[in-house]
Amino acid sequence: MDSTVGLPDESRHASNRESRSNFMLDPQIRETLDHGVVIPAHPLALDDNRRLDERRQRALSRYYIEAGSGGLAVGVHTTQFAIRDPKVGLLEPVLSLAAEEMDRAEQAESQTQSLVRVAGVCGETRQAVSEAELAREKGYHAGLLNLSALKQAGEEITYTREIPLIAYMGDTGPGSHFWREDVAGARI
Repeated sequence: MDSTVGLPDESRHASNRESRSNFMLDPQIRETLDHGVVIPAHPLALDDNRRLDERRQRALSRYYIEAGSGGLAVGVHTTQFAIRDPKVGLLEPVLSLAAEEMDRAEQAESQTQSLVRVAGVCGETRQAVSEAELAREKGYHAGLLNLSALKQAGEEITYTREIPLIAYMGDTGPGSHFWREDVAGARI
């Protein structure tokens, strides 16, 4: 297994070696991960009507950042998969709000290193690739891929290289686990 990409089929690596360097983790982010940081899974703040509470969502981001976390993992809770439903339409705003708060924190003089930005990615291949593209557009460094919808999605995203993946997450039931694949070279 290639330790920089984590794909099981070595024969596919040769054709991707040149293009993969464009989608590797930023060296500063990689160094931060190698040294070890806490990256909490960001909760979702809803109001009494079960709508996104933007003020409280931002406050949660600031809380984790000010408490010293090394970044945020947004949209990774299994309870947040409904945010991906087009009828709900919350994935983009949730990713944007957290990204804006991380941008604000990084501009502050007290922030000495970049915050690691991890976005949850899931669904069948088309959805997962679309979510990875959105995460990249919003400035996220890596994705945490949930394979519960389709085991092949991880390979497709890795091959298309929309965003570096730092972990795969198994099913969403009790006892879910992370495969300790060295997908983007980060230790999980």
